[in-house]
This record gives sequence, structure tokens and C-alpha cells, in this order.
Amino acid sequence: MGIGFDTLLEFGSVRRILGGCAASRLTSQSLQANLNRKADEPTDALRDEESSLRISTTEKRRPLLAEEALRVTPPDMKASVRVGQGVEALFGTLDENLRMLEKTFHVSTHLNDKTLEIEGPQANVHRVERLVNDYTDLTEAGARFDPSDIQSFLKILSEDEGASLKGLAEAARPRTLGKKSIAPKSLNQRRYVDAIERYDMVFGIGPSGTGKTYLAVAMAVDALLSKEVSRIILARPAVEAGERLGFLPGTLQEKVNPYLRPLYDALYDVLDPDRVERYIEKGIIEIAPIAFMRGRTLNDAFVILDEAQNTTSEQMKMFLTRLGFNSKAVITGDITQIDLPNGRRSGLIEATEVVGHVAGISFVHFNERDVVRHSLVQRIIRAYEEFDQTRGANGTLFKALREGERADPEAGL
Repeated sequence: MGIGFDTLLEFGSVRRILGGCAASRLTSQSLQANLNRKADEPTDALRDEESSLRISTTEKRRPLLAEEALRVTPPDMKASVRVGQGVEALFGTLDENLRMLEKTFHVSTHLNDKTLEIEGPQANVHRVERLVNDYTDLTEAGARFDPSDIQSFLKILSEDEGASLKGLAEAARPRTLGKKSIAPKSLNQRRYVDAIERYDMVFGIGPSGTGKTYLAVAMAVDALLSKEVSRIILARPAVEAGERLGFLPGTLQEKVNPYLRPLYDALYDVLDPDRVERYIEKGIIEIAPIAFMRGRTLNDAFVILDEAQNTTSEQMKMFLTRLGFNSKAVITGDITQIDLPNGRRSGLIEATEVVGHVAGISFVHFNERDVVRHSLVQRIIRAYEEFDQTRGANGTLFKALREGERADPEAGL
């Protein structure tokens, strides 16, 4: 079939029209892609902003220069404070207390005639200045201190920024108990004494030598002499410290007396021996193993359970439920010195979990800083704590390795 010239012309026009539409469609797609690419690319302003942010972040990470650090860290300051008569106790034997003060507050001191120059961080200088002023005011008012008292106060002041020497001297005013004057020697001892006065049941937990038993006995004697209670009951579990003494001769009381000797020692230190013996004969003071407490109700009494870490769960529950009307109970122990047979859980450890949140019961925890024995004792306790932590970490690692070997026997091949 033949195609006319006019038809070819019309066909060519259609192709041109279709080609133009396609080109237009391609041009539109290219334009849209170009716009999308432009939208994804940051503008010059955005580039500049991002660049400045990167620079500021780099500046923040850059370590401070020496002159900048000086501007940030407050400079040391100097202050002079007047010292009066009786500075011997403040300075201590061979300036022992002064060195302790410098080490505690990170300051340096220099005595010039009747003034003490103090240099160090501003906050610490102000604290030392206040301490010396308080000491001067107290001594001029007639107060007298032993060098050991100052050491005890320095320990408390280093742990409690809100404490002052005047406040501590007032709170730690010695109690005259029979032949002895008793005063707290550390911040935790002070909390311990306050807790015994305020609560009917107090747990004192910490290492040996922190005064747990001694202060409890002293507070019990104070309550007896002031007629707050009518008797004192001291109990202790009859557990040997890792030894097997076998059968002991004598009566039942003579058999258990060796285990109760520390309680007698504390009593004899606070009261005259004749008075102690008289009170024991009349039943005003009773010292007995904890096993003798079963079935009793202890009214109008100050009851002390010593070495409570060596009680079983049953013994501890039995003791805690003996408390009657108008009575106080103090439980002391050191959970690092448990002498119970293997497999028996300490009643003291269990009690901290069971009654730890019971209202009306106070827990006071001591540490090596509260030790009032020879200074070596503090270092020995700290060394044993570090050793136990290391041994515990190694034991955990060894246990994990053993469990891993059991899970995968071929892992070690």
C-alpha cells in the first residue's frame, strides 16, 4: 500500500512532537535530580557553621595551657592567726599534731612569735584558721586538752566538714563514770554514743580496737548509776577462737569465765573492782553466755551482746526477742573474725539483712580510722582488708576459670 507525501509529512510531525515530549520529560527528570543533589549538598553558610563547630569541639578537647590552668584553679592563700597560751597540746609532742594537721588539710604552717601562718588551698586555710581560733577561745575559757584529744578531733574534722572544734569539745565532754572519764575519740564513736542514747537497740559493727564494747559498757554503767535502768546484763557466745581447749575444770561459771573475761576487763576499767564484785553478788550486774538468755524477758535492763559475729542465726533471733520494757540492747561484733564452724552462717550478718530496715534500730559501722589502740593496729587492719580483697578477687577469677573449663572441657587442650 502506498503512502502519500502528505501522510509522511504528518508522520514526521508526530515524531517531532513525541521526541519533544520525551526530551521535555528527560529535561524535567534531570532538573529534579539536580535540585535533589543541591538540597543534599550544604550551602556555604552551613559549611562555615560546621567548620566552626568542629573547631570549637577541638578547642574543648585541647588540654589547658599552664596560664589557663592557673586561671581555673584557685591559687593558694596565706593567713595568719593568733595563738595563745597552751599551744603544746595543739602542736603535740615534737609537733606531732601539727604535722597531722598539715597532712590532713593539705596546708603548710609556720610559727612566728604569737601567730601561726597557714598556707594552702583557700577552703582548707579557712578551716584550719577556724580550728585554731576555736582552740584559742576554748583554752582561754579554761578548757584543757590532751594531745591525744586533739588527734581524735582532727580525725573527726577531716571526715565532717560541718564539724567545729567548739562543737566537738562540747559534745565530747567526758562523762565521769566511777573512776573513769569517757569521751568519744572519733566521728563514728560519737555517732555510736549518740545512737545508744537515742535508740533502744543499736548494732556496732567494725574491727577490733574501735571501742565498740568499751563504750557500750561505759554507757551501761552510766545508765545504771543515773538510775535509768536497774541492772546490766552482759552476754557473749562461748566460742573458741580457732582453738580446741577441751574440758575445762571447775564449776559451770568457772568454765565460761575465760570466754567472758573481756567484759570483766571493761567493767573493772570503768568501776572499782570492789564495786563490780558487789554488784555481781547482788545480781545488779550479770555476765553470762548467750545460751543462758533463752526463755527470759529482760525488763528495766541494759543488755550488751558482745562478739555477736559468733552467734548462730537461732541464737541471734533468740537474743533480739528477749528485750522487755524500759530496756536497751547493744549488739557488737566484727564480721571479719568469725569463729563458727564451717558451714554455719553468722547470726550478726543475717541480722543486718533481716532487721536492717526495722524502725527503732540503729546500725553504726566502724573502720580502721576508729581504732584507738596502737597506731600499728590501724595499718595491720588495713593490710588484712587489702589482702582479703585481693584473695577474694583471685578466688572469683579462679572459680570463673574452673566453671569455664567444666562448660568446655576441650578449651584447655
